[in-house]
Amino acid sequence: MGKKGKRDKKGKGAEKTLAKLEKKVSRRAKKEEEDLEALIAEFQSLDAKKTQVIESSCPPPSPRLNCSLCAHPERDELILFGGEYFNGQKTFLYNDLYIYHIRKNSWAKLDIPNPPPRRCAHQAAVVPTAGGQLWIFGGEFASPNGEQFYHYKDLWVLHLATKTWEQIKAPGGPSGRSGHRMVACKRQLIIFGGFHESARDFIYYNDVYAFNLDSFTWSKLAPAGMGPAPRSGCQMTPTPEGNIIIYGGYSKQRIKKDVDKGTLHTDMFLLKAEGAGKEEDRWSWSRLSPSGVKPTPRSGFSVAAAPNNRCLLFGGVHDEEEEESIEGDFFNDIYFYDIGKNRWFPAQLKGPRSERRKRRRGRQAEAEAAGEEELQLSPPQGPLEIVKEVVAEDGTIMTIKQVIPAAAEDKDRSGSEEEEDEEEGGALGQPVEPCPRSSAMVAVKHGVLYVYGGMFEVGDRQVTLSDLHSIDLHRMEEWKVLLEMDPKTQEWLEESESDEEEEDDDVEGAEGGEEEEESSEEESEDEEGEQQHPAVQPGEAQPQYVARTEQYWLRLARSHMGPEAKDKKVLKVAHAMAKTFYEDAIQAS
Repeated sequence: MGKKGKRDKKGKGAEKTLAKLEKKVSRRAKKEEEDLEALIAEFQSLDAKKTQVIESSCPPPSPRLNCSLCAHPERDELILFGGEYFNGQKTFLYNDLYIYHIRKNSWAKLDIPNPPPRRCAHQAAVVPTAGGQLWIFGGEFASPNGEQFYHYKDLWVLHLATKTWEQIKAPGGPSGRSGHRMVACKRQLIIFGGFHESARDFIYYNDVYAFNLDSFTWSKLAPAGMGPAPRSGCQMTPTPEGNIIIYGGYSKQRIKKDVDKGTLHTDMFLLKAEGAGKEEDRWSWSRLSPSGVKPTPRSGFSVAAAPNNRCLLFGGVHDEEEEESIEGDFFNDIYFYDIGKNRWFPAQLKGPRSERRKRRRGRQAEAEAAGEEELQLSPPQGPLEIVKEVVAEDGTIMTIKQVIPAAAEDKDRSGSEEEEDEEEGGALGQPVEPCPRSSAMVAVKHGVLYVYGGMFEVGDRQVTLSDLHSIDLHRMEEWKVLLEMDPKTQEWLEESESDEEEEDDDVEGAEGGEEEEESSEEESEDEEGEQQHPAVQPGEAQPQYVARTEQYWLRLARSHMGPEAKDKKVLKVAHAMAKTFYEDAIQAS
């Protein structure tokens, strides 16, 4: 009894501390977010010009990170939404929607009126309801200089059959956040974890929310038992029984002023639905201790559901902190987790069947000639490290370190041929495969894994990828390259070069994601729209400009925020929009 009471008190104390920290972060982030609301509202005014659905063939999407990639529930299509891109000087945010046609190996851009605002690090989930729905929750918007953040707490649904966006306004949902995880499970959207960050503070979450897809209502779950510590970027997988599996993730803590310590989590939990089917589900946490070979510690990995009651983990990075720098080891390996057997094992490529037959025939002939009885090739006993050097156009040498884990035999497979293939996995030459990376976007359709983009770092330089690879998870023979990208061609602007461009218009910087195929006609329309704002008069101070044009900006803010928004909130956004326009006009003059 005594121990239990102490644990309860300790848990309540932790909840109070978390509540205080959340209040502190919220207070400090409030001003930042009010400033960014003006920028977001400006972008929404540009999006409001879209009045009809337009689907057009296009080149592949530009390089981007932290977008979402989902498989269409009914068609042979992948759906990509949002994301961000950093070129060394500016951060560009996106809210465009792309469709990848699997059979044609081609891309199309889908312009739909009233889309969600630009964002990255959100979560998306698809359900088969009414011809298919894509649900989007949360994420973040960053200022062009990457120093201010706005965290969304909105919920959107894209009706795939009618090609319409709809914002779902339901009270009681999660607070604004990014880096969280969301899955569709038994007519519910389940959301776990994430973080909220301002310029000076941050907070990580371990709360769980459920959104009912029938009643359109939120509920905050209160599972029994000890659950995961607060974290973001974890693996979250639903099971056929309606339970949820959580693995890994990342969090950081403030050690002292301006000093943070990051933690790579490697623990695993089961969130079990105890009263499934009743009016109120009861949930409980329990820790899992899987067998087999677990993934090496890492962050930035990607996850997806796999065939045969498995889920998979791809890539990621393990950062090694030195005195004045952080060097990351990037991965391109695949690990499978067998849900029914509670077991991890690394994937092994078998190679094409024709190559396997040639190897077997060659080994048989060699055995007859030499009279040898044991010719099985042993898999590597330890991790294999491969170092590649790529020289960029500016002379920068990018070193990519790839760590291949030791081969692990999958004893659960049956059939002599499969066992032989497993043994031969380590004998293959180096195949064509995605380069090591973190934060790749992945999706599975018809048992085929698709890996799009991601990133790797070399010193202070970040390379954002836009290539596309696929592999058949049933056969596990070889990777296929669907879209290539040469990292050497990517532009990277050093910070020292930004002095002349720091004063560029913020709207141009953050929007920046307009693709090259955007027509000059649309650009001229945007310019005309900006010129309609009241001009700054010569010698006019900011307070005078705001006072003189207040009614104009109030009307504009009200049109963006809707009639239900409070007057005080509309006034703050209007003033922020006016100040942003004033500062841009002064800098441009």
